[in-house]
Amino acid sequence: MEQEIGSENKPISAVIVGGGHRSIIYGDYSLKHPDELRIVGIADPNGERRRMAAARYGFSADRCFEDAEALAHVPKFADAVINGTMDRQHFETAAPLLRRGYDMLLEKPFSVNEAEMRDLMRIIHETGTKVMICHVLRYAPFYLSVKERVASGELGEILNIQTSEHVSYHHLSTSYVRGKWANSDVCKTSMLLAKSCHDIDIMMWMMQPDMPAAVSSFGSQMQFRPENAPKNAADRCVPDCPLVESCRYSAKRLYLDHPDHWICYVWSSIEDLTDPTDEDRQRSFAQGNPYNRCIYKCGNNVVDHQSVLVRFASGATGTHNMIGGAAKSERRIHIIGTRGEISGVFEDNRYTVKKIDPEPDCGYTEETVDLSAEEEGHGGGDDALTADFIRYVRTGKQSLSCTAIENSIAGHLTVFLADSSRENGGQVRPIDFTPYQ
Repeated sequence: MEQEIGSENKPISAVIVGGGHRSIIYGDYSLKHPDELRIVGIADPNGERRRMAAARYGFSADRCFEDAEALAHVPKFADAVINGTMDRQHFETAAPLLRRGYDMLLEKPFSVNEAEMRDLMRIIHETGTKVMICHVLRYAPFYLSVKERVASGELGEILNIQTSEHVSYHHLSTSYVRGKWANSDVCKTSMLLAKSCHDIDIMMWMMQPDMPAAVSSFGSQMQFRPENAPKNAADRCVPDCPLVESCRYSAKRLYLDHPDHWICYVWSSIEDLTDPTDEDRQRSFAQGNPYNRCIYKCGNNVVDHQSVLVRFASGATGTHNMIGGAAKSERRIHIIGTRGEISGVFEDNRYTVKKIDPEPDCGYTEETVDLSAEEEGHGGGDDALTADFIRYVRTGKQSLSCTAIENSIAGHLTVFLADSSRENGGQVRPIDFTPYQ
């Protein structure tokens, strides 16, 4: 017999599908707020992850499943699913569980192409399920505060929005050269979709109700190609490469010397060890750990930089620049309206508001908003997103930040068409929302 949906005076129950890093972050909200959320099951092909989740959240082995299909074959026993599977698996794991009637918190991107997006929206319409996408930056105090200022109208009509994301050299090498998102033929996502769909979503959110009408894009893979490898570079960093102590992308310097960095990616093969030693890590590298490969010989094919230009229905314009290989990770935003402008850096948790004013000699007034005391975790957004999902499941009401899937279509479609433009020499691609209305 299928369980009733949680009411406002009892916690909602959820099953984790894909027991990786992001799912556990959202699931751990239940440990801090057991009156709001209970984790009651898991679906994951990795038996150790199933065991660890059952112990962590206190459910029995009969609530452990090998995959989403197996979970979908038993009667519904929870209110919702937290779907943190890999990008290419989002549609295939979401579809059977939505048809079973589960509401869902679904990791971004919610689909890897437009055809999947259209099919997923059809299933949601047919089932009446509630789906929220993990565009967690909308919930970070920095971006939420900027959105509130824009929504108040104090900047006037928005003329232009500029966003940029500098992807650090260690993030680029770990995730997009050596890691899971290095080859679009395997992961089925472009770098723009995997990394910057957050930023394009922020752009679309800030511009609402103005909608994107056309997009153009350029980008390429310049850095990590076999012909750029230093002379005498080996195929593996440890123990083979004579440059292991000097190369800035050496696996020894990035990972062995800093073993706490990128644990959930680099050391996933030994995640069952409670307290791994240097010898354990060395053994992992010796046994074929992909993060030990020469950075120039990884067979990656995704771009390491890309620029996107958007025209909105009002005539306003937007740009996003994603640059991989920067010394420091950084996200910037600059919004210019007919009455004033806002600019700031996400990592600084601080932004400046300048308003047109003929009275001062400089011609404007200036205000600095400092949010640096706010929580960490995507700028304080992880817990706020989870809490909003719980409210959305309980009440159906959408907050200012709410990432209900219909609010995420504009960003995803813009990314799909930007990549199509890039692959075709920057040709302008019109954006048509008719199939989704």
